[in-house]
Amino acid sequence: MTEDIFRSYDIRGRYPEEVNEKIIEQIAYACGKVLRGHIVIARDIRLSSPQLLRSVVKGLKRAKVRHITEAGVATTPMFYFLVNRERASGGLMVTASHNPKEYNGLKVVGKGAEMIGGGTVLNFVKRYPHET
Repeated sequence: MTEDIFRSYDIRGRYPEEVNEKIIEQIAYACGKVLRGHIVIARDIRLSSPQLLRSVVKGLKRAKVRHITEAGVATTPMFYFLVNRERASGGLMVTASHNPKEYNGLKVVGKGAEMIGGGTVLNFVKRYPHET
């Protein structure tokens, strides 16, 4: 996993060279260890998003997250709304936002849909390396 994928506002890179199922599972695991409780997950319509969302679920379950709400396909504003409406401890959305189709990644938010930047998420990953 290269640290270059951890950006100011999200995690993103070319799929599958920089961002893939294994990396997303590792990131989701670390986020699950920190956010705990109730986590909302969603995805965009990119072709790689369904399999990356499955990796998010796998990572969160390995982190023993108690409650996962799967929102399915959503826009970013819908995702933020759901995190708030559900009073979740956080959320992960598989998306690369406005980037070209060969990219994918994650947006990570905390309680109240507060943005968690890539540098902070990288610290989560370093603090909670993925258990195999």
